[in-house]
Amino acid sequence: MANKIPNRQAICDTLLNAAKTDKDIVVLCSDSRGSASLTKFADTYPEQFVEMGIAEQDLVSVAAGLASCGKKAFAASPACFLSTRSYEQAKIDCAYSNTNVTLIGISGGVSYGALGMSHHSAQDIAAMSAIPNMRVYLPSDRFQTAKLIEALLQDKKPAYLRVGRNPVEDVYTAENCPFAMDKATVLTEGSDVAIIACGEMVRPALDAAELLKVQGISATVVDMYCVKPLDTEAVIKAASGAKAVLTVEEHAPFGGLGSMVAQVVGEHCPRKVKNLSLPDAPVITGTSKEVFDYYGLNAEGIAKSAVELLK
Repeated sequence: MANKIPNRQAICDTLLNAAKTDKDIVVLCSDSRGSASLTKFADTYPEQFVEMGIAEQDLVSVAAGLASCGKKAFAASPACFLSTRSYEQAKIDCAYSNTNVTLIGISGGVSYGALGMSHHSAQDIAAMSAIPNMRVYLPSDRFQTAKLIEALLQDKKPAYLRVGRNPVEDVYTAENCPFAMDKATVLTEGSDVAIIACGEMVRPALDAAELLKVQGISATVVDMYCVKPLDTEAVIKAASGAKAVLTVEEHAPFGGLGSMVAQVVGEHCPRKVKNLSLPDAPVITGTSKEVFDYYGLNAEGIAKSAVELLK
C-alpha cells in the first residue's frame, strides 16, 4: 500500500510526543501551521506554540530569542521563503549566535507544483550550506524524519531541515530504520556505480538500483540525508568501490549535494561524477511527479543516467 503520511506529519507526531514531558519545546509558524501539519501541536500545546503570521524574518529572530532563553525552538515556514527572505536572520541570529533553533523548510523543492518558481526552493541547500555553523538535513522518509527530530531534540546547535509537501514512498520501516547523526546510510552495495542521493530522491535511487540489477549492473546506494556536515567517509568509501559516481538531488545544479560530492571525490578518489538535478532555469509547471519524470529524476531516469555514465 502506498504511504499516505508526509514527512511533515512525522515531525508533528514526534514533537507532540516529546512535548508531553519537555515543556521547553516551542514551535513557531508563519501562517503555516496547516501546511506544516502542526495544527494538532498548536491545539494540544497552545502555550508552547507561537503564530508569527506571514513574517518569516520575525519568525527566525523570535525563535532565536526563545532559544537564547533556554527553549528548544522549531520554526516552520515554506522553504522557499525561509531560506531566502529570512536568510540574514538564519545567518546571524541562529548560526553566528549558535542558538538552539531548528529551521523547518516545509514544501521544499518543487512541492508546490503549479505555483511555480516563486514557491519552489531549488537553491536552499546551497544557500544554507554556505552559512558557517548551519547544518543541513534532507530526510528521505517519515521514519528517518522522526529519528532526525528525536536527535535534534537532544542537541543545542542550529540546523536547517527540508521536507516536501507530499507523502513519499517509504525507504525504511518502523522496525528497520538505521540512523546515526551526521552519518549516511548505505542501502545497497555494488561495484559498478555509486548513487548518492538525498531527500525525496533516495527512494527512486533505490528503485533504480533494482532496474540496474536486471541489466547486470551493481549499484551502491547511499542515503546522504546529512548534506552538511557531509559524511565524507561514506562518500570516499562508496566512490572508491565503484567505477563512477552519480548524485541525485531535488535542487539546482550548483552548490548542492552534487557539488559537495564532486569536491570530495576529486580530492580523494578521482572518478567520473555526474549530478542529476533540476535545471539552472525555471522548471516546467506540474506536480512533483510530473516535474521529476520530465527531468529524469525518477527510477528510470536515474538508471538510464547510470548506464550512460558507465559507457
